[in-house]
Amino acid sequence: MKSPGSSSLCFMLIVIYFSQATLNLNLEPIIHPSILQEQELTGKEPLSKRQAVATSSPVAKDYTVDIEISFENASFLEPIKAYLNNLSFPVLGNSTDESTDILSIVVTTVCRPTGNEVWCSCKAGYRWPRERCLHNLTCQGHDSSLSGHHCNCLKQLPPKGPFCQPQGDVTLRMSVRLNVDFPEDLKNSSSALYRSYKTDLEIAFWKGYSTLSGFKSVIVTGFRPGSVVVSFEVTATTPSPESIHKANEQVIQSLNQTYKMDYSSFQAVTSNETKFSVIPGVIFEGDTVTLMCENEVLSSNVSWYHVDRNIDIQNSSRFFVYTSVFNNMTSVSRLTIHNTTQSDAGEYICKLTLDIFEYESRKKIDVTAIRISAIKEMKVTCDNNPVSLECCSEKNANWSNIEWKQEGEINIPGTPETNQEFNCSKYTIKANGTQCPSGSSGTKVVYTCEFISTHGARSSKDIEVTFTSVANLTITPDPISVSEGQNFSIICNSDVSNYDEVYWNTSAGTKIHQKFYTTRRCPHGAESVLTVETSTREWNGTYHCIFKYKNSYSIATKDVTVHPLPLQPNILIDPLEAAVPCKGSYNFKCCIEEDEDYEVTFQMDSLFFPAAKEVNGKQVCYKYRHNFTANSTPWCPKNIEMFCHFKNVANNSVRSPSMKLDLVSGRNVMCLDPVIGVGEPGKVIQKLCQFSHIPSSPDSLIGGVITYKCEGCQWKVKRNDCISAPINSLLRLAKALIKSPSQDEKLLTYLHHLSVSTSNVEHEISSFPGNLGAIINILDLLSTVPTEVNLKMMTHILSTVNVILGKPTLSTWKILQQQQTNESSRLLDSMERFSRALQSEDSTDLSISHTNVQMRGIVIKTGNPKDYRQSFVFSDTDLWGNVVIDQSQLESLQPDSSIVTVAFPTLKTILAQDIQAENFAKSLVMTTTVSDHITLPFRISMTFKNNNPSGRVPRCVFWNFNLANHTGGWDSDGCYVKEVDGDSVSCTCDHLTSFSILMSPDSPDPSSLLKILLDIISYIGLGFSILSLAACLVVEAVVWKSVTKNRTSYMRHICIVNIATSLLVADIWFIVAAAIHDHHYPLNETACVAATFFVHFFYLSVFFWMLTLGLMLFYRLVFILHDASKSVQKAIAFSLGYGCPLVISVITVGATQPQEVYTRKNACWLNWEDTKALLAFVIPALIIVVVNVTITVVVITKILRPSIGDKPSKQEKSSLFQISKSIGVLTPLLGLTWGFGLSTVFQGSNAVFHIVFTLLNAFQGLFILLFGCLWDQKVQEALLNKFSLSRWSSQHSKSTSLGSSTPVFSMSSPISRRFNNLFGKTAPKTPSRQ
Repeated sequence: MKSPGSSSLCFMLIVIYFSQATLNLNLEPIIHPSILQEQELTGKEPLSKRQAVATSSPVAKDYTVDIEISFENASFLEPIKAYLNNLSFPVLGNSTDESTDILSIVVTTVCRPTGNEVWCSCKAGYRWPRERCLHNLTCQGHDSSLSGHHCNCLKQLPPKGPFCQPQGDVTLRMSVRLNVDFPEDLKNSSSALYRSYKTDLEIAFWKGYSTLSGFKSVIVTGFRPGSVVVSFEVTATTPSPESIHKANEQVIQSLNQTYKMDYSSFQAVTSNETKFSVIPGVIFEGDTVTLMCENEVLSSNVSWYHVDRNIDIQNSSRFFVYTSVFNNMTSVSRLTIHNTTQSDAGEYICKLTLDIFEYESRKKIDVTAIRISAIKEMKVTCDNNPVSLECCSEKNANWSNIEWKQEGEINIPGTPETNQEFNCSKYTIKANGTQCPSGSSGTKVVYTCEFISTHGARSSKDIEVTFTSVANLTITPDPISVSEGQNFSIICNSDVSNYDEVYWNTSAGTKIHQKFYTTRRCPHGAESVLTVETSTREWNGTYHCIFKYKNSYSIATKDVTVHPLPLQPNILIDPLEAAVPCKGSYNFKCCIEEDEDYEVTFQMDSLFFPAAKEVNGKQVCYKYRHNFTANSTPWCPKNIEMFCHFKNVANNSVRSPSMKLDLVSGRNVMCLDPVIGVGEPGKVIQKLCQFSHIPSSPDSLIGGVITYKCEGCQWKVKRNDCISAPINSLLRLAKALIKSPSQDEKLLTYLHHLSVSTSNVEHEISSFPGNLGAIINILDLLSTVPTEVNLKMMTHILSTVNVILGKPTLSTWKILQQQQTNESSRLLDSMERFSRALQSEDSTDLSISHTNVQMRGIVIKTGNPKDYRQSFVFSDTDLWGNVVIDQSQLESLQPDSSIVTVAFPTLKTILAQDIQAENFAKSLVMTTTVSDHITLPFRISMTFKNNNPSGRVPRCVFWNFNLANHTGGWDSDGCYVKEVDGDSVSCTCDHLTSFSILMSPDSPDPSSLLKILLDIISYIGLGFSILSLAACLVVEAVVWKSVTKNRTSYMRHICIVNIATSLLVADIWFIVAAAIHDHHYPLNETACVAATFFVHFFYLSVFFWMLTLGLMLFYRLVFILHDASKSVQKAIAFSLGYGCPLVISVITVGATQPQEVYTRKNACWLNWEDTKALLAFVIPALIIVVVNVTITVVVITKILRPSIGDKPSKQEKSSLFQISKSIGVLTPLLGLTWGFGLSTVFQGSNAVFHIVFTLLNAFQGLFILLFGCLWDQKVQEALLNKFSLSRWSSQHSKSTSLGSSTPVFSMSSPISRRFNNLFGKTAPKTPSRQ
């Protein structure tokens, strides 16, 4: 190409040809194969690569070639263009050879000299590519296209293409407003109006916009309100704003004026893309974010909008908008957001406006919080070992920097290390003793890791590090040298108070059981004390006090020397007790099991005697024979004691148990035995079985005590508590085990040995109570040892229990229980302790089964536990049972805690030997325990099979170890019967322990005919009683003015009204209490306490108002000359009637409810079994009955035989007689009622008492109405006056009516006359009127 200074002209041709041969043109300067692309020419079909598929020829391809032609004279251009226009396409090549067919030739680019420059412009339908426009100078003012997507003129031809490219279509989304009302039919695209509008508008639009360059189509897309806004789309080739304005004017001119189109309302949105970018791609809180819009439209009118917050964004302290035009080709608008927050997230709109055109682009951004994970707290020991603190970011942000800082009293720097791949940073610190001396142990230093992003976001995480100095331990300095049986303690002090674990070890590495030591933190350190109450030879050695903190151990050692010395319980003496003639002699013996160098002496009073040593197998005995010479004659008879003393090399000694001797004259001695000794008839002595007539071997010592009694002239065995040699050996090992420092490690081996041994000597256990008691003693001792029991241990334990609970052993149990009443309770307590300690790491389901004991359990794991359901079936005894604990109860338990249930089919018989036969229910005893600490209530449901239902009420009970002076007994507190179905009883309890069922003697079966009858009588009677009391109050209200004319009558009726009111309220509360109590559902404790309180209070009020009535009668008759005012009498009456019951009731509930023994366990009434709270009602009631009966007798005597001057007035006498009758009848009735009520609380009470109490209690209201109200002559007269026919009849008929209407309780009636004669009064001829 010529230089810009020459007057040459060039233009570019696009030649599209079709070829079956390989293109091989050497036209590199002017051929640009990269232009092979799919484009659309104006008025032509789209150009594309096309392949002709042929089986015998090469694949045919389309090529587009840019050809540059230069002219020296510009006049040559037009003839060439004319020539090219006249060509007929395609131009075919040679048909015989591989040929190339030319499909079209188009002129695209023309370059002309302009001044000193060359301007290269594009022909119609073509534009320079965007990248050329950005990197080359454009011709100023030459481009006038709408979109500016491609420039039209460049000041220089690019050295290598591409040249001007075909220009694509642009779709304008436009709208215009019609200033007419919006018809609703325009919302329906199928309506006639919609079609009419659409047709008319499209015709007008077509006429207007067809003038646009490259116009293709125009379509109306819809209508919307706002007058009428028409939406339409115009497709053309790069329309300019000027051409659009002209087209809009043409549209208005072509449209009917009735449409009232508003020219100023034209708006257009082009389909060109606005490049919207966001930096950074991942946005964190605190970043500086840049949102950038790039558009080829040259306009600085750009606005930003935050959609989520519904605000236009303006420049502020955090937001900054800057818009510029780059290279006169591109509009660039930047929105910068500083210190981005979560509220800045959401969708943003960038809108560029040019004339009527809007260019809109949207972008949604997310703002992420920087989440840094790190361990919040760490403990670091100052032992110069490296420790790494680590922080990690959850998001990968190519962090520009990660900084570590520290703040605290001590300065311990570290070394940072960043791992960009995992977004983590480590900070390694190495603390030594000089940096954190012991005085600063426990000091906390906060290390902060801060992540900083490239765009300014920051986030930090604190790690609190507690520095602990390596503990310096000091231990008891004095040497420890003790003898067996003595105590010792070792004190180990640490100068730091932080530790993870403190424990003691033997020199062999065996951990000391934790029950032997205690550890506590002190203000300036910590202290651990190892305490041994009874040292044995196993404690001889070196002990290590170990403070562990993380991976650091501080150790202090102490040597302990334990010198051999027999323990007092291991010294076997003979005799335990014996009788010796005053002039006789006796051999004393003390035996131990080890042959050591002891100095042994015998002591009697202040005299000491040397002992002779004798070795017999494993047993070493020391003997002394003492002669009671004539010098002892003054002593006779006398009781003396002999002891033997063992002294070891450490000069420590131990004294044996006493050997008691009775020096007797020998006159009455009848029983003589060289082994047992002498004795008078009836003499009872005890002797160790080892030294009795029981056969034994020196190598296998038997244990226990045998009791002899002198009967006639022979010693007879009264009680044999001997323990066979194998079991005695086990018992001695068990006693040694609980004193051993390594008892945990020895326990499994011992339990296995115990299980095997008990199986081998089963016959001996079932034959001798001593053997059975020894096994129980062993289990009781061992149950205090383990903190954890594994499944193997539990298997051995249950194997042993299976033997001692076998049927052959039951008779031996009976003998043992007679001698030691709490043995069965001890066994059950031991099994509960073992069950609570059971843990299993290997299995979640625990199951062990034997003939006489079964165990089921589970281990709670993380997640949602299922209901705990276990079933037990014992076919030999035909017993079964189920246990259920709801899932809701299990959710409160810690993971890995265990729930264990152990069922015993024969233990119930053993535990129930003190229970009356009629109350016994043959059923399982099921013990359920939880290893974790539980919060009450903890509900458990059980079902028992009862093999001997007696027709009585079943009771759900548990074994309370605290009853009967801690020997244990059955208790029903917190348990109730849920359902009885044939021979099965379902129970629910709110706590855990050992459960079973009993038959209650206190009340009849709820399903029995008697119970149903009593319930019917109670409810009918109480209902009738309430109606009677209400009637009584109505009668009193009606006749009040007529019967209260004197002070005595007034106070009497005050008392009657309050008696009726109190009894009415009491009966209502009685019904409430009965409704609360239900055999099938638990009592609502609060409601039950309230009902009991009010029943107690108002029933007491009835009695105290009766007492008030009696005292008033006594006062009016005895203190005739003293006349208190009505208000004073009322105050005293109400204080006595309601004040005293209130005080008694409040004291009763206050004294018993805190211990939850105010109410009965299965009824809403005062407790009897535990606290005898019922006496707070019975005693006042019975006292009042006695007082009132006494007052009645005194008053009647006083009225019948008045002294001179004591005769009351006629009205007073009538009132006093009415009071006397009321008290004389009602008081015994009320007292009799609650006398029968008291008898029903005792066990075994006859059903007759229940029936009589129910009848009397139900009809008390009727008694009050009859004998307290209607029996009063004044009340009868007042009622007759109120309801007689005198108001409408003559005086004669009135008299007749009165004579014929005498009521049954009037003074003149035969029945009333008999009652009046009883009180010494005859009926008057005419009624007296007060």
